[in-house]
Amino acid sequence: MNRIETDLLVIGAGSGGLSVAAGAVQMGARVVLLEGHRMGGDCLNYGCVPSKALIAAAKTAHAQATSEKFGVAPVAPKVDYAAVMDHVAGVIATIAPTDSQERFEGLGVTVIREHGRFLSPTEVQAGDHVITARRIVIATGSSPLVPPVPGLEDVPYLTNETLFDLRERPRHLLIVGGGPIGMEMAQAHVRLGCKVTVIEGERALGKDDPETAAIVLNRLRAEGVEIAENALAATIRGKPGDITVETKDGRSFAGSHLLMAVGRRANTERLDLDKAGIVVTKTGIRTDASLKTANPRVYAIGDVAGGMQFTHVAGYHAGVILRSALFALPSKARSDHIPWATYTDPELAQVGLTEAQARERHGNIEVARFDFAHNDRAIAGRATEGLIKVMVHRGRPVGVSIAGAQAGEVANLWALALANRMKMKDIAAMVSPYPTIGEVGKRAAGAYFSPRLFDNVWIRRAVGLVQRLLP
Repeated sequence: MNRIETDLLVIGAGSGGLSVAAGAVQMGARVVLLEGHRMGGDCLNYGCVPSKALIAAAKTAHAQATSEKFGVAPVAPKVDYAAVMDHVAGVIATIAPTDSQERFEGLGVTVIREHGRFLSPTEVQAGDHVITARRIVIATGSSPLVPPVPGLEDVPYLTNETLFDLRERPRHLLIVGGGPIGMEMAQAHVRLGCKVTVIEGERALGKDDPETAAIVLNRLRAEGVEIAENALAATIRGKPGDITVETKDGRSFAGSHLLMAVGRRANTERLDLDKAGIVVTKTGIRTDASLKTANPRVYAIGDVAGGMQFTHVAGYHAGVILRSALFALPSKARSDHIPWATYTDPELAQVGLTEAQARERHGNIEVARFDFAHNDRAIAGRATEGLIKVMVHRGRPVGVSIAGAQAGEVANLWALALANRMKMKDIAAMVSPYPTIGEVGKRAAGAYFSPRLFDNVWIRRAVGLVQRLLP
């Protein structure tokens, strides 16, 4: 058995683990990185990167079919599904070197391509290596959650880990789960020429603001996506090319392919966490505000920590723990400023609290609104479906809900504002280039101040007095 002593051991080479490893080794720490599967983790290989590549291809096909509004004759797109998936694979291959073993070994990280399991609070075994580390970071991410629906075990089904291996276009894709993954893949596939049915046990896009989510869902339905809500899958039966999902209320949906997209589960089963004194809950590893586990030498970050499951959250967590693990300085993670986006068309984004959450937490709030239909760049691009809502408490934004073109990009401004606890006056003071979609943020701030300026009788009297006194 080969024994290694190190300053920092990172278990998992997804986005969070790679960020920790790169940051720590470049600041002088000895770092060992374990990865028993693919470098880059879910985001590069099965999640963010391939899904956005597929969405880009689908958007191109849709643009060909809907160009008439720009004075350009539309054509029926000829979709080569295998070639589309080759494009997806090519995008992954282009980004992969950034996350590769070679790059990290070049930085000075010791990379071991084995799964890790705890032997004690300070020791982890990976293959024929036993690593002792001063600090350990668990960044093993999450995997698709496949619920125990009767009959599912006898039916071929896809998850986000197998969907991008397809080379034959599904005739009719059934998607169980109406969250971000399900809705993104639904729109992408209907634009690529598939028939698509989404089967959701509660409300589609249920974690987002209902008003902005409705804008997206209406567009998807208009494009041909069938969305069945309050349709909890009860039984699944069939064979390759002929699958039926029956719901508890008696509805039945038949299709050729089945995608399970009901959520994620934390990857903890291989780790033998009990040997390290680490507590696991139903959602993941239990941590405190500094992302330490019950074992103070061990941190858990990203999806495995059981909170928000986004790549950028794992990256944020990496920055939080580096301060603590490398410099022994206090550092805590926040969640009130975290953004997320769903890359449908129009896009859907959220920063901080939804309107309902803001009212529950703060009681008295104001909601500033601005419609994309009044944004000149959106009008020029025929992309006027959309709305931005800013929830304001005591002059400070506490949440922003956006549905519309480039909503994920528009959210960047508000992520900055909430992270730095800026006020609405700071947003109003910004000068936005014209014409841009991003101007909707400033216009929302303007909508907040308009009644204070234009409907205020004292301001009107003051202006009148000043004008009478001026020479």
